[in-house]
Amino acid sequence: MRVGSAAGAVAAALALTVSAVGQASAADVNNAKNAGFEAGLSNWTCSANSGTTVASPAHSGSAALKATPGGQDNARCAQTVKVQPNSTYTLSAWVQGGYSYLGVTGTGTTDVSTWTPDAASWKQLSTSFRTGASTTSVSVYTHGWYGQSAYYVDDLSVYGPDGGGGGQEPEPTVPATPAGLSVTGTTSSSASLAWNAVSGATGYSIYRDGTKVTAVTGTSATVTGLAASTSYSFQVTATNAAGESARSAAVTARTTESGDGGGGGDVPKHAVTGYWQNFNNGATVQKISDVSPQYDIIAVSFADATSTPGAVTFNLDTAGLNGYTVDQFKADIRAKQAAGKKVIISIGGEKGTVSVNDSASATNFANSVYSLMQTYGFDGVDIDLENGLNPTYMTQALRALSAKAGPDMVLTMAPQTIDMQSTSGGYFRTALNVKDILTVVNMQYYNSGSMLGCDGKVYSQGTVDFLTALACIQLEGGLDPSQVGLGVPASTRAAGGGYVAPSVVNAALDCLTKGTNCGSFKPSKTYPGLRGAMTWSTNWDATSGNAWSNVVGPHVDAMP
Repeated sequence: MRVGSAAGAVAAALALTVSAVGQASAADVNNAKNAGFEAGLSNWTCSANSGTTVASPAHSGSAALKATPGGQDNARCAQTVKVQPNSTYTLSAWVQGGYSYLGVTGTGTTDVSTWTPDAASWKQLSTSFRTGASTTSVSVYTHGWYGQSAYYVDDLSVYGPDGGGGGQEPEPTVPATPAGLSVTGTTSSSASLAWNAVSGATGYSIYRDGTKVTAVTGTSATVTGLAASTSYSFQVTATNAAGESARSAAVTARTTESGDGGGGGDVPKHAVTGYWQNFNNGATVQKISDVSPQYDIIAVSFADATSTPGAVTFNLDTAGLNGYTVDQFKADIRAKQAAGKKVIISIGGEKGTVSVNDSASATNFANSVYSLMQTYGFDGVDIDLENGLNPTYMTQALRALSAKAGPDMVLTMAPQTIDMQSTSGGYFRTALNVKDILTVVNMQYYNSGSMLGCDGKVYSQGTVDFLTALACIQLEGGLDPSQVGLGVPASTRAAGGGYVAPSVVNAALDCLTKGTNCGSFKPSKTYPGLRGAMTWSTNWDATSGNAWSNVVGPHVDAMP
């Protein structure tokens, strides 16, 4: 649960121009030098010494570019590439990490660029440009965004007529047709697929009943937005810069019957979640028994990482909590549960560094969290990893944990706004992958600056439009309304930015569930099943006399 500020400068991206990607001809070459960064930063110049090369993650080969923006630097790395006049070139690169931009200047015609707000796994950016009558060189570049996390780049290409610059990497050939396509899981609105890797492929396209519906870089995908109790036919193709393979043999997936979606046993239809602080940072120090009864789910913040990859433990801060003992803590959890509340353990936070990035760490995560549930009586787990997550192995970990804990396990998530801008992001993909066991995603609508809403417009944090237009992305992206909650600070002191008065939270809930009290944005339909709201934290709420929960709690309870 982030308590510092972060810039979300999406508005600047509106000025970017993205052109259609052209098909390279057979004679085309890659005119970029050291396109895979195998020779370090040779031929590349990065601003403010922001760039370096790393062995992992690498899209291919043994190296990739890592560039880290600063507060006053966007980590721009550029190369001068020789080209021919009056010619068309395709510019592409594989990126991963935070904000990633790819562009070209000096074309003599129209300079172009493209970008992605986040990429938890490798993602290809592509655009095309045409040179002017006297253009013999251009500058291609990548950059991130000020103060945001590092981004990675690999396998950059400038395919087109040979400009004589010496890069001249041959164009790849069209990959073979994927084999082994299978259905790995279904829900009432999604189907999960997997297939065998194809040599030379840089991506894969998924077709539903003959129509392309999504593209991925890995060998698995979850197709969302499906109708319940319905059969669908799926195929997959392999792609690279040379083109697309033939479609695979088709498989059929049938979605399950419709339901509310998600697990969590007897969590109320509409619920309020609050984070309880296992530390003293100036907010009111609380025992679990002190938490307002308005909260239906109490997320204990936070578990601690161990030296074992993926494993976590919990250490009650007895000294910081005025002598609160483990026995009292356990007894208070049982008392809350007897009153119908759920108490879960939260993993992550602003400084949490738990990594689940392979099968072993996924197993360690599931085993250690289940051990905490048995030791303290926790009802489930909250995923609040703000330094990124691997959707493949986090999905594996959560399903293994669910298998141990059973169908009543409460599973919540608290991604940052940038993590839920696109269904291709790691957090969003994880949420959709575990939709059948997911209780609620309480996105943090704060510490994020401006962000895009589902209508493509930019909205500023701290407004009713910010809450409703961004919630709309999740609601239209495949989550059930019961799996969407509005996460906000309990007071101005609880976050660096994005605080809204409790009355604004209630207005956003009304807008989404009833179509009333909206701002300038009004969703195309209402979502009466919306789960509710979340706040950071119960401690900051108590510091303000429970002003947040006393207003939002009854409103959530009265939702349709």
